[in-house]
Amino acid sequence: MSTRSPVHESSGTLPHQRVGRRELPLSALLALALAVFVTSLTETLPAGVLPALGADLGVGESAAGQTVTVYAVGTALTAIPLTAATAAWRRKRLLLAAMAAFALANTVTAVSSAYPLTLAARFLAGVAAGLAWALLAGYARRLTPVHLQGRAIAIVMTGIPVALSLGVPAGTFLARATDWRTAFLAMTVLALAVVGWVVAAVPDQPGQPPERRERILGALSVPGVVPVLFVTLVFVLAHTVLYAYVASFLDHLGMGGSTGPVLLVFGAASLAGIWATGALIHDRLRVLTIAGAALVAVAAAVLGLLSGVHAAVYVAAGLWGLGWGGAPTLLQTAAGDAGGERADAAQAMLVTLWNVAMAGGGVLGGVLLAGAGAGSLPWSVLALMAPVLAVVVGARAHGFPARRA
Repeated sequence: MSTRSPVHESSGTLPHQRVGRRELPLSALLALALAVFVTSLTETLPAGVLPALGADLGVGESAAGQTVTVYAVGTALTAIPLTAATAAWRRKRLLLAAMAAFALANTVTAVSSAYPLTLAARFLAGVAAGLAWALLAGYARRLTPVHLQGRAIAIVMTGIPVALSLGVPAGTFLARATDWRTAFLAMTVLALAVVGWVVAAVPDQPGQPPERRERILGALSVPGVVPVLFVTLVFVLAHTVLYAYVASFLDHLGMGGSTGPVLLVFGAASLAGIWATGALIHDRLRVLTIAGAALVAVAAAVLGLLSGVHAAVYVAAGLWGLGWGGAPTLLQTAAGDAGGERADAAQAMLVTLWNVAMAGGGVLGGVLLAGAGAGSLPWSVLALMAPVLAVVVGARAHGFPARRA
């Protein structure tokens, strides 16, 4: 691995342009965090309004659930080729285009009365997500001095647990109080708010020079990239297997009315995990990744062994959230570090595999639920986390090094 910071390699920004900056550009980072929030909530919001959405479109809940799947498919299919095609675009222009696409997709979803049109809008939203996810972490790095880059990514990635723990319940409440279409129109308003905030507060950054763009698809040959991508795929798969069916699992335990409180504990712990990650990631990326994976594994074991004790379920939710909360920041940072000159390409591949894992987790969880019952879900998580821990521990030289370059 190069001994130089991968940010200087991939951003096109000269080191002297940031010498005088010693603090976090908080307003710009919060704008990017809101973009992450919009991206995450747009993906997951249909899960909270499936019955009403399906009834309005004249399809069953299973078909309505495909609005989540097609979003992930849109991201998985387009993240890498679109990242390569837009590598030379200036970063601010690209982010604004992605947010405008979110606004359009959510508006069409809100007004559509045809199931195929709704699926097309959701696919467009997934395409916008592929662009945004491949861009946001790198953008945060480029705006921030090297010693604060991990903290900057942690701030930006706060949008994920906030969307899951607060955004989805709030969107579901709004949909029940008014109409599910109102919730999607609210997402349009948020996307437009991001556009305005980015225009006002986020400095522009250049894209990659043509000679770097031509090598964007060669990131897999860079030492460390493959271990990071493997960990991303399996870690997210394990998380999604349980998260996608947590309501069914809790119902299996006789805690069907406790889904909201359990997810609130998970979300609060996720925020604590992000805070700890932001504070320690610059010098402790490897330790934090091992700790996060271990906490998720322990949480799965607690759910498997002590599921009859309701208090233990809340403890497990806290451990799960604490271990998972920092994962997006840790994996995005590890991909950027490992990728070096091809950091954007590595992060685009990470985005692709992340969404493949989310779609796969939904399918695998459904198969386990139907075939082996809800009680099998935590044990499947534990089985998947074993190779994650093994690869992170083994990737000491490249991928998850003891000392970051």
